[in-house]
Amino acid sequence: MIKNKNKGIFIVISGPSGAGKGTICKELMKVSNNLWLSVSMTTREPRVGETNGVEYFFVSKEEFRKNIEDGNLLEYAVIHSGHYYGTPKASINKYLNEGIDVILEIDINGALQIKENNKEALFIFILPPSMKELKNRLITRGTESEDKIIERFKRGYQEINEITKYNYVVVNDDLDKAVDKVKAIIMAERCRVDRIEEVFLNSQEEVIHEELISNKSFYNQDIIID
Repeated sequence: MIKNKNKGIFIVISGPSGAGKGTICKELMKVSNNLWLSVSMTTREPRVGETNGVEYFFVSKEEFRKNIEDGNLLEYAVIHSGHYYGTPKASINKYLNEGIDVILEIDINGALQIKENNKEALFIFILPPSMKELKNRLITRGTESEDKIIERFKRGYQEINEITKYNYVVVNDDLDKAVDKVKAIIMAERCRVDRIEEVFLNSQEEVIHEELISNKSFYNQDIIID
């Protein structure tokens, strides 16, 4: 009886560094056949093993600036190294229009930029179970200096203050449970009334309707629908 809109859901996932949002996104990709992980654009050089269009779209600064001028990016930023990073509109819109859900893992500043012009998007904030656990995760990764860890930890406190600007929050205390919660949120979004394109009756239901309004003995009849 219900026909849903064919357009996919744009899912924006953020959270402090160490909350596990990247791992959750990877797990979601393993269990869903209707999900595409958005690829960002950057001006930095590819690292060993990286492929253009897979990890990032690698472009020159001139090309990146041209994309800004032409309005081709949902958001962008220049980081301390001087490199540009941004989210292209075209590929995201392509998949959404094909009915495929798009997931974008992005920092809080980028997410808030996107929210200004994409009110229909689904915003999910990933939290660590505690700040103590966040600290442990940052340390055990073993990929950054002590100063960098302290910087990320302080930023995490600031980012958590933006949680009220998101639609949902998921605490990543257990990876499997956190993934299940995000899947449930996406399923719930599919059931939203504003995603319904049409409510219709099939031919048998139409017959029953006509009998209901025209035949007083309707209530005494047995209704059989194959």
